[in-house]
Amino acid sequence: MNTTAPPRHGGLRDFYEDPAVPVASGTPRALRQARMLAQALGTAGSAPCTVLDIGCGDGTAAATAAPLLTGHRIVGVDWSQDALSRARTRLPYAVRGELTGGGLPFRDGCVDAVLFSEVVEHLVDPDSALDEIRRVLRPGGHLMLSTPNLAAWYNRALLLAGVQPVFSEVSLRAIHGRPGREVVGHLRLYTARALREFVAASGFEVVRLAGAPFHGVPRPLRALDRLACARPSLSSILLLHARRT
Repeated sequence: MNTTAPPRHGGLRDFYEDPAVPVASGTPRALRQARMLAQALGTAGSAPCTVLDIGCGDGTAAATAAPLLTGHRIVGVDWSQDALSRARTRLPYAVRGELTGGGLPFRDGCVDAVLFSEVVEHLVDPDSALDEIRRVLRPGGHLMLSTPNLAAWYNRALLLAGVQPVFSEVSLRAIHGRPGREVVGHLRLYTARALREFVAASGFEVVRLAGAPFHGVPRPLRALDRLACARPSLSSILLLHARRT
């Protein structure tokens, strides 16, 4: 789900083009985020809105959201050619684009909403990424951003025990010092407060911050994880709705 071109000589570039790297996230998060966006956009009416799913991965999240966004146009955007080939089996529109370098292949202020799901934690330069998103959004346009919560309820306990938090990674080759088995390339993590401040400083007005569960939580703990969503600062996933100022 990377949309910023990594270094050309191995490293992140090879990592994100590896078909074995996960490019989809959980359905509960996608549904909650889609409901927030549907509420913000309202019915399509005579002028359907254009929604970019930036970092669309294999298109699963956008396809999950599509039934709730009937009449609106959803365009998937990703840097990875492998992800795009899979996304095109689920989405009518999927194009290659990146958030740095040449920028997104869209003119200024032409987009009504951006889905930015589980992407910002992968970026080397998140500041430039939000600048580019702000450029393509119309004034008052909606940003729906989701990202793992560094201060999730279980991460607080893990840190107290001296264990590396879930979602954090110290290597692209293997997991070290934390629960889990998959390496997914997280470079940055946010708390609820940090995410609010970061987005506001990038020229957006934060409308709402909500929580979502994480599909990787062990089954015996999933009820507790859903309960934690009532307090976004403790939830597994942060769902932020902001508008371009």
